[in-house]
Amino acid sequence: MIALTIDVTLRQQDFELQVRDTASVEVLGLFGPSGSGKTSLLESIAGIRTPDAGEIRVADRVLFSSAMGINLPARDRHIGYVPQDALLFPNLDVSGNIDYGIRETGAGLRSMLVEILDLEPLLKRRVQKLSGGEKQRVAIARALMTQPAVLLLDEPLAGVDRARRERIVPYVLRIRRDLHVPLIYVTHDEAELNAIADRVLQLEAGRIVKTRGQETIKPAEAPTQRKPLL
Repeated sequence: MIALTIDVTLRQQDFELQVRDTASVEVLGLFGPSGSGKTSLLESIAGIRTPDAGEIRVADRVLFSSAMGINLPARDRHIGYVPQDALLFPNLDVSGNIDYGIRETGAGLRSMLVEILDLEPLLKRRVQKLSGGEKQRVAIARALMTQPAVLLLDEPLAGVDRARRERIVPYVLRIRRDLHVPLIYVTHDEAELNAIADRVLQLEAGRIVKTRGQETIKPAEAPTQRKPLL
């Protein structure tokens, strides 16, 4: 669980994103129709877009603050980002794509990710031969190899049919359970959110219109009271 502060004002032509939320979460879900600002918010957190004002903080680390004049470049934010299009390297096989994100201390993590995401049968396969769900699993592994403080997933199952989607959700749950990497997860599917997220922000037209939380019960632990919004 990690403390996230998201206070973003971002203007894009005639659209304004204005989102403010502070909470301790394992998985923050972003839900809403197309054009509600979900991807723009992820890109602001990742450092791809620069908000006009506000603050983005992960735990005690400030990634962006208009008041303090802080705007860390994307490479220094330690944020893993998997966009809607997995964007794998077509000249590399699955193993090469995973290794692209490896750090010096990542050999043990690599083996764990291959097991958690069930990638062993795919390691020598070219990415052109992968299904949509397989590409997303590889992209998630590559992002996790950078050992991010937070992993951003932008509709990772949008191009996957219902049957395959239901098979992939358990992999995401294993990331949450076994790696303890906080996730910010964007989807149009409420069933995914119910399975994955412990807090949900519903966006419409660039604003939060509803929030809800789900208690997270860890094995062999009693339910804990959710921390209130600050």
